[in-house]
Amino acid sequence: MKWQGRRASRNIQDRRANPGGGRRVGSRGAAQRIGSVGLIAVLIIGYFLGVDVSPLLDGGALDDSSTQRSAPLSAEEREAGQFVAVVLADTEEIWTQVFREQVGEVYRPPQLVLFSGATRSACGGADGASGPFYCPPDRMAYLDTAFFDVLRRRLGAGGDFAAAYVVAHEVAHHVQNELGILPRANQMRSQASEAASNRISVQIELQADCYSGIWAHYADARLGVVEPGDLAEALNAARQIGDDTLQRNAGRRPMPHTFTHGTSEQRESWFQRGYDSGQIGQCDTFNTSRL
Repeated sequence: MKWQGRRASRNIQDRRANPGGGRRVGSRGAAQRIGSVGLIAVLIIGYFLGVDVSPLLDGGALDDSSTQRSAPLSAEEREAGQFVAVVLADTEEIWTQVFREQVGEVYRPPQLVLFSGATRSACGGADGASGPFYCPPDRMAYLDTAFFDVLRRRLGAGGDFAAAYVVAHEVAHHVQNELGILPRANQMRSQASEAASNRISVQIELQADCYSGIWAHYADARLGVVEPGDLAEALNAARQIGDDTLQRNAGRRPMPHTFTHGTSEQRESWFQRGYDSGQIGQCDTFNTSRL
């Protein structure tokens, strides 16, 4: 992906080196026992699988009176922040055009918060267990850039376009919010059974994958930043974080009734659908006979 030297978004809040974000603490310190990347890996896998990983963390809690970190950002962390800012700028340009051409409305871009370890959001305390996520009340996306290491080293989804897909997917949830889809879907989830709620969650996530495909479509067709192999990286990332693949890799038998994000085949298929069409109307996961 061609990203160096390009326009960066100003809608970034970088909390990685700022005090007051809170950090995870415990009787022995989970980060010290597991290692920073390993800790994030445990938490991310727990998030995707719906597993309570608190026993692995010595009952750690979010300490709002502490700082996130004392060391300055490394060169790698600074580059990750610059990369995210460029990708976010691309999503702003693309969705502004798509909203104007396909929706007839003005697109209001989200803020994106970079954090390290833990932070606060309108949806509550956030840490590695949350994974990258979007919070509708404050219209912000949240990302611990350590997730890129997890994606590459633990989940087998390396490459800058795979990382860009992560950013695009969270922005896609903001697009759903702007279109009024996310509030309606979350309202339905609150009134549904667990099984029905999980299915709605899958529909939300697969639509976000399809919208991510739309981003990739226009990043290629209009911005010209997609290089050979990039699409394969994004599709591989979608495949590696399918519920069935994550459960299988964790040594568990896939249990479809617990899926909340979709299978690998579904995630890959809906991303491809968005990429091929470039059309919001092709991403209606709520009115289709087959996900």
